[in-house]
Amino acid sequence: MKKAVVSAVLALVLFSLMIGIRTESGSSGQLTYWTRFGELAATVGAVFVGSIIVETLKRWIGPVGSVELPATVRRTFSMLGRLLTPALLIFALLVPVIFYNQRYLLDLGILVLTYVMLGWGLNIVVGLAGLLDLGYVAFYAVGAYSYALLAQSGLPFPHFMETYPYVAIDFLQLGPWAFWVLLPVSGLLAAFWGVLLGFPVLRLRGDYLAIVTLAFGEIIRMVILNWQELTGGPNGISGIPRPSVFGIPLTPGEDGFAALIGVPFSPTHRLVFLFYLILALALLTNWVTIRLRRLPIGRAWEAMREDEIACRALGINITTTKLSAFAIGAMFGGFAGAFFATRQGFISPESFTFQESALVLAIVVLGGMGSQLGVALAAIAMIGGFELFRGLDQFRMLVFGGVMVLLMVWRPRGLVSHRAPTVFLQKRTEISSSLVKEGQG
Repeated sequence: MKKAVVSAVLALVLFSLMIGIRTESGSSGQLTYWTRFGELAATVGAVFVGSIIVETLKRWIGPVGSVELPATVRRTFSMLGRLLTPALLIFALLVPVIFYNQRYLLDLGILVLTYVMLGWGLNIVVGLAGLLDLGYVAFYAVGAYSYALLAQSGLPFPHFMETYPYVAIDFLQLGPWAFWVLLPVSGLLAAFWGVLLGFPVLRLRGDYLAIVTLAFGEIIRMVILNWQELTGGPNGISGIPRPSVFGIPLTPGEDGFAALIGVPFSPTHRLVFLFYLILALALLTNWVTIRLRRLPIGRAWEAMREDEIACRALGINITTTKLSAFAIGAMFGGFAGAFFATRQGFISPESFTFQESALVLAIVVLGGMGSQLGVALAAIAMIGGFELFRGLDQFRMLVFGGVMVLLMVWRPRGLVSHRAPTVFLQKRTEISSSLVKEGQG
């Protein structure tokens, strides 16, 4: 009861201004307010009752993580875990077929897969290499603006082209192939900026590294916002070319993809193509990450994450290890940014704020740092959760934040906290016993 009363008092103090009193500007500019003491009392009461339930469960079943599940239950969960990944992949492949006539769900699926790709890209830096990056949205923005500017060949910015005529490379001659040519270019440019970020932070760790990466993200955003001759400033860039099916445009004309395969044209065709395109890019990110983990560079990332001093003592080149992590993670962020630009057809600095970096980092942390499946599940839960609680209006962020707090209390290492090591000794017990018998142990 004592803990429940303390929790209720804290909830009263925290939520009194969030829920109990609401303010907004009136019609003539004055500040108006109204009270919601009933909702405040209900919230405090829920905290009080919830605290009693939690403490009671702790007394009955022990602290979190101290309960040993039966062997049959553990085997069942292990089998379900192995089946979950192929089930999610099959479902993702069938989403455009099942929800073909539901444009909202297709758009939501594209958004979820975009954040899955961003989460997997950031997972290389944070989850594998252990480098806390709060400015990952900068590489997302570099990829988006690189594709938008190169695809339009500077046509929306005549003043910039008069000042810098040597930049006038007419990528419009590529026609429908512009996206496929500029996609790797956007990724490489983002990787280049990732290397530039890596050099100043080679000797930084922990909070200091986070502050510098956060500043880097804000610098990129401010440059985009103020260099109006190049980026359009706050007005953004519009009319960004759409992707094509390997040179075949998704248009209603006779040269369009629908006419080529002999089906009636539908605007949904473009959504279906974008869905499969971002799914392919996300799976490519996942495949490359898994392959890299098994290579020496991936093992060096994991070793550096555990103990950087020990890595230096073992002769691992920390400089190349950190730069490779930043570059590869930034490259996948650039790919996602190029896709975002071609999907939206319009980009502006408002799409690349710190909140985006925080959201992607939350996906990585909640899913389990280093876990590919956990990041995918966290992206589905977080992006889908925003839509699920959209009807709650003012309480949506409060409910969502409460769920995140509870998840980190009960699963502090993320949704998927277990990650098998890339290298391990399978028969260490037998080897140790044999050495002892031979007098070598």
